[in-house]
Amino acid sequence: MFQPGDLVQPRMGGPKLKVIEVNGDQIVAVQASNENGDKFTLKAADVTRYTEEGDFGVC
Repeated sequence: MFQPGDLVQPRMGGPKLKVIEVNGDQIVAVQASNENGDKFTLKAADVTRYTEEGDFGVC
């Protein structure tokens, strides 16, 4: 599923995260913009691979 180094994003929205550890059905990630910041433990089912597709409201 996910591997350390993958970029993910919470399905409900939120910052781009970098996976640093995978423990069964959970991942440990940090904000991609601050890799030395707080670590977050999330269920793998609650995140999706990060993509920059779409218009992001750009006119």
